[in-house]
Amino acid sequence: MNDREPAGWPWLREQLERLRQSSRTGAASGAAVEATAPSAVVRTAVVTDSAAALPADWVKDFAADGRLTVVPMPVMVGEEIYGEGEDDITDTIAVALATGLAVKTSRPSPGQFEQAYLAALRHGFEAVVSLHISGALSGTADAARLAASRVGIPVEVVDSKSVGMALGMAVQSAVVAAADGRGAAEVRAFAEERLARTKVYFYVPSLEQLRRGGRIGAAASMWGTMFAIKPILAVDGGKIVPLEKVRSAARAVARLEEIVVSDAGARPAGQARLAVHHFGNPGEAAELAARLSASLPEVPAAQISSLPAVLAAHAGLGVLAVIVGESSTPRTDAAPAGS
Repeated sequence: MNDREPAGWPWLREQLERLRQSSRTGAASGAAVEATAPSAVVRTAVVTDSAAALPADWVKDFAADGRLTVVPMPVMVGEEIYGEGEDDITDTIAVALATGLAVKTSRPSPGQFEQAYLAALRHGFEAVVSLHISGALSGTADAARLAASRVGIPVEVVDSKSVGMALGMAVQSAVVAAADGRGAAEVRAFAEERLARTKVYFYVPSLEQLRRGGRIGAAASMWGTMFAIKPILAVDGGKIVPLEKVRSAARAVARLEEIVVSDAGARPAGQARLAVHHFGNPGEAAELAARLSASLPEVPAAQISSLPAVLAAHAGLGVLAVIVGESSTPRTDAAPAGS
């Protein structure tokens, strides 16, 4: 099954087109990003890394004029190094994990970020907001900070303390705010506000790959293996933490679904957004997304996508992850993060 982009994501394109139309007609400004007439000039570029799991078509739409850049994260399979987004490596990693071949990940080099920031400067942007995978899981944000110190354009580096489409949703919020002509400080605040409203829940059949990558302790992995525990995990404060311990795979997936429905159902009306990640089990992900849609008819259909290679290398085969977030436009009843 191919990854798909359902109704929830064209919504963002519609928002940007509405902003452009408002700019041409001189519509009056309002409090929210969606209702505000944008500046004639987009002043802030957005940079992220491939752990954001953004749909390829979506990235293509907004990368052409330099307003969005996704820096690929390297993955080493055996002795070969691949670039996420540059190489089709999903099948390669799946085979490597199934056969026990070593799979390792690394942060992008500071030079890659330096090139992205200098490109933004050449495109005429005044500043950059650079949003990245949790610093507790990767040194990517550190590489970005080092690069930011070397360039002649102001760069706001944000450690998202998250992964996957939780980071991706924040990037989308930043792109919307930047398209509205907001400066870097506001773009960053909007992205951080959305991050604060986004949760990551996931299930892995085995904790071994997370242990090998140093994402959980050896004792936790051994405990799960010995007692056949199927854990439901979450990302909290940038780290992977246990949420619940379940005795069977079927019950773990069912409980994951219950947690997501409870969380999404408690969000403000019309605000909830979902994304489902998988690795090597697209059918199972599609079934989970269908059940979520049935239980949450007011929520746009979930984006379904394979977990980015840099995350799949640590989660392993059979992972199911669900991101629960909210609309790209920050709610007017909540102050932006950092205010």
